[in-house]
Amino acid sequence: MVDYELNELKREFLDEAREKVVEMETAAESFREQTAIDRLAYLAHQLKGSGGSYGYQRISTEAAELEKLVESIAEGTTSTDDGERIRQYVVNLRVEIDRAAAEL
Repeated sequence: MVDYELNELKREFLDEAREKVVEMETAAESFREQTAIDRLAYLAHQLKGSGGSYGYQRISTEAAELEKLVESIAEGTTSTDDGERIRQYVVNLRVEIDRAAAEL
């Protein structure tokens, strides 16, 4: 595969990652609901795996931390700043996706 093809795949990944972040922003608003927690965990898990596969370790790391947080919420371990922490991870993901796209 030539660099052009790999870069095109990375662009597609980053476009899809942006869509996932938009969905995460929506889910973060109702993070106390089980369906929102499940969706956040699912999306974070996807970004964690694909981010690493495409060489975007920061995206993968942020997504892994978000996944860990929402799993702890699902298990009943909560704190007063959970919503803010979720939102911060989502913001961090958006920043990393935008940074990666700018570097392509």
